[in-house]
Amino acid sequence: MTPDLDLTSVPAWAVEPSCPAADLTGRQYTVLAIGAEAAEIAARWTAQISAEHRVHRVADAAEACRALDADLADARVGWRLLLAGPAHVCLRVRARALELGATDDEITVASTEVDTREVYCAHCRSTTTAATGLSQEITCPDCGRRLFVYYHVSRRLGAHLGFATHADTAP
Repeated sequence: MTPDLDLTSVPAWAVEPSCPAADLTGRQYTVLAIGAEAAEIAARWTAQISAEHRVHRVADAAEACRALDADLADARVGWRLLLAGPAHVCLRVRARALELGATDDEITVASTEVDTREVYCAHCRSTTTAATGLSQEITCPDCGRRLFVYYHVSRRLGAHLGFATHADTAP
């Protein structure tokens, strides 16, 4: 039985690709396009924004987080983050934004791909990137346990929770 996603911590954009309109209520924007597929979304958003904005086209989460760190260092009241890219990368960048003090209502996310997930192993604390769906199982490459990909996303880590389906048996 699948839970109602509205009752979980999994954002809808991490399950179905999405492309929401830009949040036009801000006074200053950071637009992050992660990967080639996100460039079109970022271009559409920047065409709608009349306020001050910075656009970063990056390849991965590390580059996106560096750009985010730099922009947030001199952000003012009314700052918004428009984030586009694969959902698993957007979750990681969103986690960084939240860590730096941003709030959910300041962040708009458009996901270009949702079939890849970062799964945090509750047993050995490693994070694995895998092509998997929710409620499927993967093998943790570090501890060897079979992990159930649960309907929970850590806001701090930006990863889905994975736990052993048979935790009482050794791997």
